[in-house]
Amino acid sequence: MSQLKREIISLETDSLHFDPHNPRLAEYGIDDGLDDDTILDILWDAMDVLELIQSIAASGFFHHEALIVAIENGKNVVIEGNRRLAAVKILLHPTLAKEKGWPVPKVSMAIRKSLASLPAIISTREESWRYLGFKHVNGPAKWGSYAKAMYIAEVHRKYGVALEDIASQIGDRHRTVQRLFRGLMVLEQAEQAKVFDREDRYNKHFSFSHLYTGLDYPGIADFLGVAAKEDESVNPVPKNKVKALGELCVWLYGSKKSEQMPVVVSQNPDLRNLNTVVSNRESVEALRAGMPLDKALEISRNPAEVFESALLAAKRELTTARAYLTAGYDNSEALLKVAGTIANMADDIYAELERKRSELAGRSKKNRLAE
Repeated sequence: MSQLKREIISLETDSLHFDPHNPRLAEYGIDDGLDDDTILDILWDAMDVLELIQSIAASGFFHHEALIVAIENGKNVVIEGNRRLAAVKILLHPTLAKEKGWPVPKVSMAIRKSLASLPAIISTREESWRYLGFKHVNGPAKWGSYAKAMYIAEVHRKYGVALEDIASQIGDRHRTVQRLFRGLMVLEQAEQAKVFDREDRYNKHFSFSHLYTGLDYPGIADFLGVAAKEDESVNPVPKNKVKALGELCVWLYGSKKSEQMPVVVSQNPDLRNLNTVVSNRESVEALRAGMPLDKALEISRNPAEVFESALLAAKRELTTARAYLTAGYDNSEALLKVAGTIANMADDIYAELERKRSELAGRSKKNRLAE
């Protein structure tokens, strides 16, 4: 499953080309029109090529770590090992690195000579997908979640392999393949319906895991009416929920055009909090009106729970303030007034609590006498 039983041959490094279809590059908007130099820049900026350069400069290129090469349109396209190829090309062309300001170590003539050709296995994408899937989706050199999803979708669509079979072939026992594919289909459905544009997201980084993970949460799944992860549908969200899908995507990723920041800043706890919010009609309306996630969450929670949480949080903050009072107070009159306001609020809360407690105690006594 994880091995490619092919002869390792030697190919001239200058004859090897980067793969514009590399799933990891899909996150950076790579298309077929980009040349090797542009791809090299992206590999350097985004994929920590320098650590490989340092390793290869010191120890050479390990023969047993052969590149996997597909011959496409008369070119030797490296479909596995693009980072290693980038490291070697940079070492072989120090002038290029100098022009770009990349800190590249000098290598001995022996190392440089050994890098003029590299070990390679000639294969095809269809023949090698099991090996690449095992290694990068479920194995030791995992890609990001979006790259994984793109690769799974390509194998499924191009080679007609069922998701369950892909999962079996790469040793996935946790339905990760199905979850990633469904997440990508939901994203593509949102873009095709023009309720969301990934390029309009507020932040540069695309956190695909927010979406595919969130679809497993019951509140979000119900909000979208999304199909089960085992379903291989290309439209997992029903038509009457597509508008809600657009809203969810904007809450997850924001919108530059609308100057709207995402409400999910970090997956934990924001994604779970969003799951709670979309399970409550009133809190959803609050989120639609532009209310922050934490305030919309309060609406969805039991008032008694919110009160207790706020009161305990206030106690914690005041405990901290008391501990730093001697060293931290600079005789500011403004801070003295703030402390006075807090004292008055605390007195009001305490008086109201006593009143309610007495009132409840009176009702309880009255009920007992009535019995």
